[in-house]
Amino acid sequence: MTHDATPRDSSAPVSVSRRSAFGFWLKLGFISFGGPAGQIAIMHQELVERRRWLSEQRFLHALNYCMLLPGPEAQQLATYIGWLLHRTWGGLVAGLLFILPSFFLLVALAWVYVAYGELPWVAAIFYGIKPAVTVIVLQAAHRMGRRTLHNPLLWSIAIAAFVAIFVFRVPFPLIVIAAALAGFVGNRWLPDRFGGGDEKLATRNTWGPAVIDDQSPPQPHTLFRWSRLLLVLITGALCWLLPMALLFVVYGWSHPFTQMSWFFTKAALLTFGGAYAVLPYVYQGAVSHFGWVTPGQMIDGLALGESTPGPLIMLVVFVAFLGGVSQAPWGQGAVYGAGALAALLVCWFTFLPSFVFIFAGAPFIETTHKNLGFKAPLAAITAAVVGVIVNLAIFFAWHIFWPQGWEGGLDIFSLAIALVAGVALLVFRLGMMPVLAGSVVAGLLVELVLRPAIA
Repeated sequence: MTHDATPRDSSAPVSVSRRSAFGFWLKLGFISFGGPAGQIAIMHQELVERRRWLSEQRFLHALNYCMLLPGPEAQQLATYIGWLLHRTWGGLVAGLLFILPSFFLLVALAWVYVAYGELPWVAAIFYGIKPAVTVIVLQAAHRMGRRTLHNPLLWSIAIAAFVAIFVFRVPFPLIVIAAALAGFVGNRWLPDRFGGGDEKLATRNTWGPAVIDDQSPPQPHTLFRWSRLLLVLITGALCWLLPMALLFVVYGWSHPFTQMSWFFTKAALLTFGGAYAVLPYVYQGAVSHFGWVTPGQMIDGLALGESTPGPLIMLVVFVAFLGGVSQAPWGQGAVYGAGALAALLVCWFTFLPSFVFIFAGAPFIETTHKNLGFKAPLAAITAAVVGVIVNLAIFFAWHIFWPQGWEGGLDIFSLAIALVAGVALLVFRLGMMPVLAGSVVAGLLVELVLRPAIA
């Protein structure tokens, strides 16, 4: 299938320089709004359609692999393409520049949040954003469910996951494991129920010759070698083990820095289905178990993650910063330094597995060029994630619409903002940024105008 409106050039573009690649990956880090779908669309438009650095099929082949991995698929795809173009240097540059602008921005916003969050106008901004975030989470569940729940069996898995976490408080990792087992076993007996079949990736758009084309011979660094795989695994293990051992020796296992590093390592390995899939696990640990942040702060972090560039999972940087401040391991005189270190540690341990997955697995994927077929467990996990995300939306709604509990009554203004945001998102299909901006205006109006007038 081709797009006739797109002009074609019969000559293949020249090779991509490191300078050009660096400039693009840096730009992408600042414009990567819109979640993974928007980020992947930007990369496709720029790298496949306009610049023709790689062909449609090579792009989709890499995307197929990244979608099967735990972690942020858009960041992993950038790392994969960077590696494909410029070896390990390219992968590191692409992957790091995808997250660094978001990291520094979120650390700065977290500092402002802690230092000035009690100011009336700042509180009013977050008051307006929170109801919109609840609707955004519900929209994510709806969007994922529409794409995933194709039959009663997958619906049953989603409902079972919701009941497990909402009623029985089953830990999120156990739900993921149970869903994966259900998909693995179910695929043997009812393979047609787990096809999930997102076979749209089989399209064959043609944008003209590319630097890395369908017929391009494999470059030496893309060939699978056991020695290279072993080197990547050892390097990745050392990059995880050395800082973790240093934290253990200096602070001990129960220290907040060590616990955050270990907790977010586990979170990084459980993010099948995108960032929304790991949010329930993060709030179970960061809010309920460790108490690093409050429910309201968790919602604020999600709002900032939605409205800043980079992968949504970067909200863990905000959570870690606030956790470092609240735990104050260095005393009250150094809370911001503790928050910054906590944010850096959590970012390191959250994204390290993604780099290891790409550098270890990409040569095998490039060498085989076969379609990945291990989709049944992923389909079951994604179905379970739908139920878990609905639980997350209920959790957010409870703390937003009834901030003082049943006795305190329903917050009518928050509910009204949520309803308007829901109509804007689901009926009129406005973008996320306009909805968040409108919610900010509504929050300022309610908190600074309406409430004082009523009082």
